[in-house]
Amino acid sequence: MIGITSFGAYIPRLRLNRGAIFMNMGWYNPSIIAVAQGERSCCNWDEDSLTMAVAASRECLTGLDRNQIDAVYLASTTMPFSDRQNAGILATTLNLREDIQTSDFTSSQKAGTDALLTALDVVTGGDKKTILVAAADTRTAKPASSYEMWYGDGSAAMTVGDQDVIAEFKGGYSVAIDFVDHYRGTQNKFDYTWEERWVRDEGYSKIIPQAVGGLFQKLGIGMDQVDKLIFPCYFKAEHRKIAKKLGADADKLVDNMHEVCGEMGTAHPLMMLASTLEKAEPGQRIVVAGFGQGSDALYFEVTENIKKLPARLGVAGHLAKKKTLDNYPKFLSFRDMAEKEMGIRSEAPTQTALTVLWRKRKMILGLVGGKCRDCGTPQFPKMDICVNPNCNHVKSLDDYEFADEPAKVMTYTGDMLAFSIDPPAIYGMIEFDGGGRFLADFTDCELDDVSVGKPVSMSFRRRYTDKARGFTGYFWKAIPQAEASA
Repeated sequence: MIGITSFGAYIPRLRLNRGAIFMNMGWYNPSIIAVAQGERSCCNWDEDSLTMAVAASRECLTGLDRNQIDAVYLASTTMPFSDRQNAGILATTLNLREDIQTSDFTSSQKAGTDALLTALDVVTGGDKKTILVAAADTRTAKPASSYEMWYGDGSAAMTVGDQDVIAEFKGGYSVAIDFVDHYRGTQNKFDYTWEERWVRDEGYSKIIPQAVGGLFQKLGIGMDQVDKLIFPCYFKAEHRKIAKKLGADADKLVDNMHEVCGEMGTAHPLMMLASTLEKAEPGQRIVVAGFGQGSDALYFEVTENIKKLPARLGVAGHLAKKKTLDNYPKFLSFRDMAEKEMGIRSEAPTQTALTVLWRKRKMILGLVGGKCRDCGTPQFPKMDICVNPNCNHVKSLDDYEFADEPAKVMTYTGDMLAFSIDPPAIYGMIEFDGGGRFLADFTDCELDDVSVGKPVSMSFRRRYTDKARGFTGYFWKAIPQAEASA
């Protein structure tokens, strides 16, 4: 049996109230009020497609043996690097084996379903047993456009394998059609979009039915053998119309999530699939389709193993764990679309020493420290001498991963003098429950959210961006947790 063995999701904490967009830009384009309902997910200033993919993948790997991962596929049209394999960074950050395959899938909104279908084909071929597939996007649209309203940021991840399958893969069907409703050149920041009725009438409404219809014909099934139908479409009315055209009633059609987070590009079909799986019952049959220069359609049947999946926050949990943002200029600032006075403190050198990054890659990307094999004391960073004064043994430390270890705040400060894109800069000393401590930045919080003794979790984030050289530096930050310390 081949299929999905686990899933994970990540939706950023921040949600921009679409009404705030209209209140600030409605004077310029009053028509955007038509799509100004609800809110859209948006990254914090230190998040991007890679950091979100890490978060979704960590959730996906809950309860799994990471040493069993044979390949990592990352899908996105907003990769931080054009010529540095982003999937390789993802694999290193997750502390996976080095003898695995990594590959980026990009240049189309259906790259997420492309990657998932490829992983299923590879596992079916028998060369690899378990593959991690992650999809993420942080698309940027011009202010006062409908796309600024429609888009959302997020990531979803799936593992594909032949053991403990929670959703058996029954078959897939693809169509490749160079239908251009929008495009973005390699040197451009924004998409160039054709008029909306073009993608609605000639794109979604014709290409998705072609792919799903081809899948039905290939497998000899009909809509009566489908319990849930998943496909992306900006337009809610057209979304329902396409489903009706395929023979699906409202109960079978999975909501397009416009009001709660927006359309997440390559991640959106997988996000809708993850949302469906976390509520699914054994025997449920699911069709999921991607869209972008064609379409992929995949058919799954949920198995009894769905009941054995370890608990995770999931799509529902991330949707509930939010902070609504009404400050539209702050959103523009976080998207680097509002030039501000940064001050001389922002001019510190940012060039990355690639030699140091290579030597310290486990520490920087994977948050790997050391643990003394003689006395059991963890420490960060890993050094030649054990920090335990009753031990001090030399060369006695083995690798020790801190990213998933619980920790708490020892000290903290809010610094209005240090440069920060979202002042004040909040940082302090954290201590891991099993031992080990270091000075960390805090993120996804306000100063009032931090207190001594409060538990924190670790999150992989952007540390800085070297615009002159086009390099993004990453490290781990601490997020204060809502529950009070014991």
